[in-house]
Amino acid sequence: MLKKEELLKINGGGFSVSLGMILGGILTFFIGIFDGYTRPLACNK
Repeated sequence: MLKKEELLKINGGGFSVSLGMILGGILTFFIGIFDGYTRPLACNK
């Protein structure tokens, strides 16, 4: 059995939630740019 201090020292995965959110935001941004250039929509007045 591991002690509490040993459990806190364990580094897992390497892929954190914040990293996933940052990558998802960057990906969404570039998809939006690509969509805007390939399918431009006119402004409705």
